[in-house]
Amino acid sequence: MKRELVVLTVIAMTSGLGNLPAGAFTPGPMGVVVPLSGAMRTIPIDAKTMYVNVTAHETVKFIANGSAFAMTINSSPATTFAFVPSTFDLNEFAPVGVLDHRVRVYVAPDPLQISG
Repeated sequence: MKRELVVLTVIAMTSGLGNLPAGAFTPGPMGVVVPLSGAMRTIPIDAKTMYVNVTAHETVKFIANGSAFAMTINSSPATTFAFVPSTFDLNEFAPVGVLDHRVRVYVAPDPLQISG
């Protein structure tokens, strides 16, 4: 492969990363911010929302104060981390200014991954 083609390919693949929020680059066992189009479920957050419930491996869109972001909840041993805490702070992943109060996320195990 020609050197110029490799350089152009790398530039094309990384050019969209500047549009992602800082939380998308934060490594951690909780999850990762993803494009809104990947969400399978939407959870609205208002001033009375103190917590939300999600399931491991689920991709969820959160809507608050006229803005939205989506994240996939991790927990697969195939990911970098082999566990998901049962709860985490959604504010760690929300773009700046989207949430105006603390919201806890409670993670249920993926029923397809539970072995008995």
